[in-house]
Amino acid sequence: MTTESTARISFIPLGGPSAVVEIGSVRFVIDPTFDAAGDYQVGSRVLTKTSDAAVGPRDVGRVDAVLLSHDQHPDNLDRAGREFLRSVPVVLTTTAASGRLDATCRGLTPWESTTIGEVTVTAVPAQHGPDGTDAVTGPVIGFVLASPTTPTIYVSGDNASLAVVHSIAERVPDVDVAVLFAGAARTPLVDGFLTLTSEEAVEAARILGEPRVLPVHTDGWAHFTEDSAELAAAFARAGLAELLLDSTPGQRTVM
Repeated sequence: MTTESTARISFIPLGGPSAVVEIGSVRFVIDPTFDAAGDYQVGSRVLTKTSDAAVGPRDVGRVDAVLLSHDQHPDNLDRAGREFLRSVPVVLTTTAASGRLDATCRGLTPWESTTIGEVTVTAVPAQHGPDGTDAVTGPVIGFVLASPTTPTIYVSGDNASLAVVHSIAERVPDVDVAVLFAGAARTPLVDGFLTLTSEEAVEAARILGEPRVLPVHTDGWAHFTEDSAELAAAFARAGLAELLLDSTPGQRTVM
């Protein structure tokens, strides 16, 4: 953690990709998903949610902004999540999503910044699958959250590319906490993983300089092929288990 940091930050995983991030007095929600278990249509395919949301939208409390990596897949924005967007002051997301959503949105391109309170939010690249699959999976972004008095936080979004992580580390060399979307998600439409595998999450942490890591997007859907236990085991094998923050839904970690 940077020595200049004086304001408190905290993290509350909500299950799936969703989490609350508190930076001083500013509160963000990442990729809100609150639906029950069941089948969800995506074009001609069905994604199956295997567990109910552990936390409901009424339990989240005050929100200053939603950080939405993308809107085209229900495991990152479901029906209740879409309704939730209407109740928040602003949604920071892709330019494509900003034109589709019934909410107050600001679309950001990679490396474009805006401010929420004292926090500078910078959109960063994300690649939702192997090289060459962007046309299938659609646009996705991650985020970097920074202020003069708090640690720097990287939110990966549904990124599957370590090359993208390298590019972010080159431009943001002082990441203190990484919220890594993992789970090794698969789809029959793509030959490869849509998100980081557990071993790739370990490598991403190394590339970023071994910050603390909050793993998300590992449990709750049938197309996630590696769960939180497998991710924890991968970090343990690498001797980096101490980097992991508690990802139990509803459990608040203060730093």
